[in-house]
Amino acid sequence: MNVLLSIRPKYVEVMTEGKKSFEFRKSMFRNESIERVYLYSTQPIGKIVGSFKVGRVISADPRLLWEKLGPMSGITDVDFFDYFKNTDVGFAIEIIDLQVFRTPVSPSLFIQGFKPPRSFMYIDGQLSSITLHTDVSNTTVKQKQIPL
Repeated sequence: MNVLLSIRPKYVEVMTEGKKSFEFRKSMFRNESIERVYLYSTQPIGKIVGSFKVGRVISADPRLLWEKLGPMSGITDVDFFDYFKNTDVGFAIEIIDLQVFRTPVSPSLFIQGFKPPRSFMYIDGQLSSITLHTDVSNTTVKQKQIPL
C-alpha cells in the first residue's frame, strides 16, 4: 500500500533540498503497511514530485514535537503552531530514502479521475510503476537521532 500526500509547494521545496527531515500532520494513516509516500505538490505545481519511505512516526503534544524536532522541520515556528492551533496531538513522520523526480509527474496519468486529496489518499499499487517512467535523483537527508 502507498499513500499520496498533498503538500504545499514551499514545504515540498525545503523537503527536496534536504532541510526537512520530518513531515508533520494532524492525523495519521490508519494503515500501518505503507511502502512509500508519494509527494503531491499542490497548486500551482499540481504534480507528483517524489517519494519517501516512512521512518519513525512520533505522536506527541505539538509543543513537544517542536521542542525536539523543530530544527529538522524545515518550517518556521509561526507556521508550525498556526497549523497545530487547537490540536492536542500531532504526528511527525520521519522521511527516509527521499527520491526526487527530475521531471514531476501528473497524477492523472496513474490515477483515473484524479482529484487532489485534502491531506492524503491511499493508492494501492497505482503508482508502483511511476519510477519506471521517471528519472529519479536520490536526495540524502541527514537524519539525527532524536530521543522522545
